[in-house]
Amino acid sequence: MEENNNMKKKWSSKRPKAGKHAGKVAAVVAGFVVVGLFATDCTYQIQEQEQAVLSTFGVPKAVTETGLHFKLPLIQQVHKVNTTIQGFPIGYDQESNDVVADEGIMITSDYNFIDVDFFVEYRITEPVKYLYTSQQPEEILKSIAQSCIRTVIASYTVDDVLTTGKSEIQAKIKEMIMKKMEAQDVGIQLVNITIQDAEPPTQEIMKAFKAVETAKQGKETAVNNANKYRNEKLPEAEAQADQIIQDAEAQKQVRINEAEAEVARFNAMYEEYVKNPTVTKLRMFYEAMEDVLPDMKIVIDNGDGTQKVLPLDSFTGENGSEETVDAQQPETATETENAQNQNTDAAVQGGE
Repeated sequence: MEENNNMKKKWSSKRPKAGKHAGKVAAVVAGFVVVGLFATDCTYQIQEQEQAVLSTFGVPKAVTETGLHFKLPLIQQVHKVNTTIQGFPIGYDQESNDVVADEGIMITSDYNFIDVDFFVEYRITEPVKYLYTSQQPEEILKSIAQSCIRTVIASYTVDDVLTTGKSEIQAKIKEMIMKKMEAQDVGIQLVNITIQDAEPPTQEIMKAFKAVETAKQGKETAVNNANKYRNEKLPEAEAQADQIIQDAEAQKQVRINEAEAEVARFNAMYEEYVKNPTVTKLRMFYEAMEDVLPDMKIVIDNGDGTQKVLPLDSFTGENGSEETVDAQQPETATETENAQNQNTDAAVQGGE
């Protein structure tokens, strides 16, 4: 028994203490950890589409070169930013595509409600300002974009927003946002803003807008048909008007010529009348009787109730008158003139 106790004492005196061994292992592990931390914290990698901000005791400095870089552990800190084009929606949820009423529904200049969806594209141009000027630079850009969108949309009619005015609206909104972002100077640059969709906010309004569009198309069709009819009828009417004008001008010229001929005839007759008034009067009387008597029938009533109709047709007829005239016509011009003078004198004496 004594020997066994002696053996146990010898073995226990030779065995090392557990506390000292564990402390050495912990120290070794801690050393490796510290060395690993220092090794990993001494370098950082910048990709092609990244930029970094290296801060030394709180003083930031931009690092734009790509590749592997070194820094002082625990003294310098690195913040990386993505410089590629990024974006966010306004008016709808990008994942579920649901309408965000607070952002998308707005009012136009003609007091109509409309739901317009936008997508804003931006990129970080100055990482230091992006990280240290504001805590939420994207939210600043979004707020400015919403304000500019509502301002511009409120100056256009609902028809312009839905149809032909989209390009102009986008350009005005982009220009306004860029000016305001320059004033904020948060290191973000607007790349582009586009209208994704524009429609009435409810189904009833959508139906009303479709009815309005249908009416507009019907109006355009009616206007086109009317213009076509006008283009067909207008040349015909112009041709008729020209024909009427030409006929009137021709009739006018005929009347003028007839009037001028009557004036010339009257002047010639007046000259003869001035020379020999009596002869001219008788000649005019005979000419008037020649126009009147051939169409008259003379009835003679002697008062006793007996009517006799003189057979004047044989005397006034063309054949009888021609034969009578030919039988009584003088052979020479001198005899004719003497006969006319005698008849004239006899008529004058009878008239007196």
